[in-house]
Amino acid sequence: MRTYIYIDGFNFYYGAVKGTSYKWLDFKALFTKILKPHHQILCIKYFTALVSNTPQDPAKSIRQETFIRALEAHIPELEVHYGHFLSHPISAPLVNPSPGKRYEKILKTEEKGSDVNMAVHLLNDAWLDKYDCAVIVSNDSDLAEAMRLIKHQHQKILGLITPHQGRTSKQLRAHCDFVRHVRQGALKSCQLPNPIPGTSICKPSKW
Repeated sequence: MRTYIYIDGFNFYYGAVKGTSYKWLDFKALFTKILKPHHQILCIKYFTALVSNTPQDPAKSIRQETFIRALEAHIPELEVHYGHFLSHPISAPLVNPSPGKRYEKILKTEEKGSDVNMAVHLLNDAWLDKYDCAVIVSNDSDLAEAMRLIKHQHQKILGLITPHQGRTSKQLRAHCDFVRHVRQGALKSCQLPNPIPGTSICKPSKW
């Protein structure tokens, strides 16, 4: 079965690997383990945005760029599609307001574009008949409408792999033929080689 996989990068990071030692992850090995043998993984589309360094973490961008280079060098089926970060000042309510001061101005940073890019690719690839089965790796309910249209107009098989250990989005589940979860044991057994064969790309030391 021709299978395309669509990964919401930040949803996956915060749901599955943040705070673990499993960030040096081989996505193809992971999804081969999670899916049934009849799934022929033709393409893995990874949607993310480039992070910026901070005073608290001056090597953040280097780790991310190294990981992306490792994925591209080791997994020929993988494509990376970038959104961006947008920062803007907002007024936020204080937890403990004082008389005359209920709000504080803060700088809010949001990752933009990845969910839209993911939905567009999901729909366009269905329209072009590139897959028999699309596997969505996310728990973001914003993707539900794209999934509904694919089921209604193209009758494709849709799978959901949720990175979060908690409850799966009901909106996404409503349009899926099957649901899988990312387990810690699978993450541990599906790490990239270090270094990546044929390259000098190595796992960042802090990972």
